[in-house]
Amino acid sequence: MDEGESPYFIGVNKTTKKPVMRKATKRSLVKNVMAVANNGQTTQAVAVTGKCTPDLPEAKPTPVDIKCEEDKFCLNVANGESKQKKGKRKHIKAEIEMSDDSTSTSAWAPQNWELVFDNIRKMREGRTAPVDTMGCERAHDPDASPAVMRFQCLISLMLSSQTKDEVNYAAMTRLREHGLTVQNIIDTTEAKVGELIYPVGFWKTKAKFIKEVCLALRDKYDCDIPRNVPELCKLKGVGPKMAHICMSSAWNEPSGIGVDTHVHRISGRLGWTEKECKIPEATRVALESWMPRDRWIEVNWLLVGFGQELCRPVGPKCGDCLNKDLCPTGRNWTPSPKKKASPQKSVKK
Repeated sequence: MDEGESPYFIGVNKTTKKPVMRKATKRSLVKNVMAVANNGQTTQAVAVTGKCTPDLPEAKPTPVDIKCEEDKFCLNVANGESKQKKGKRKHIKAEIEMSDDSTSTSAWAPQNWELVFDNIRKMREGRTAPVDTMGCERAHDPDASPAVMRFQCLISLMLSSQTKDEVNYAAMTRLREHGLTVQNIIDTTEAKVGELIYPVGFWKTKAKFIKEVCLALRDKYDCDIPRNVPELCKLKGVGPKMAHICMSSAWNEPSGIGVDTHVHRISGRLGWTEKECKIPEATRVALESWMPRDRWIEVNWLLVGFGQELCRPVGPKCGDCLNKDLCPTGRNWTPSPKKKASPQKSVKK
């Protein structure tokens, strides 16, 4: 061997039973060597330090028990490879609390809402708003059969969007005089239906929808109307607001709060929603989260009439409202300055 080189033990010759040595350079000295013999069985590991050990006795085959621990190296003796086995992370069971909307109640509710509600009742005792005499509940024929009455209530709701109660009631009167039943509307042309309902908002589109709805009611519901909100919303021109009001007016069932422009506006002014709601459907969800179910049918009628007479979109009469000290909008309300009367010009004789 050359100078500067040291032998190291690599195994045992099967024939001569003598150790087999190999050269080792300075740059690579082996610290641990695993000798493989006896048809692939593992023998005991021998540690060498670069010195020749000619008198080393024959190593007897003994099994090597290698345990892999977390964050330590694991030796694969059979393959002569070393692999790093990362420690197993403990499985963390993530539990997410799911709220059951059917049983849970909202912790939030507006302050003094019952007093505000009762005050609105007092202000609505006179029943002098347009909705009291010409609303959807007043537009049907009182002498009609229950199924026809429900159908007429649905048609009145379909006509009511973007239409004042006075215009809607007049259109319903013309339809009743013509014969407002499912089969009679099917037999009437779309042009004639449009002529009868004009000038309600979007009268051309509504005439088309009414014809399609009548066909669906005849084919699927035996000329009656559906008794649940999802089925009502499948009808052309019927949305959640109409469906919930129809359920309360036609079936007398509080499926939800019907939120129109008046209910949406007044709920925001009164602070009846925990957060600002930009669309009526969001207001409906917010109101239903805290308002008792036995108030759902009444609240639409109360707030619509209240909005028509006092809590108007422009120029609300906060000074005449019983809730002016309870309502956030009313507390900030200041009467508009009266205009000074212009001096009368003297007329020359």
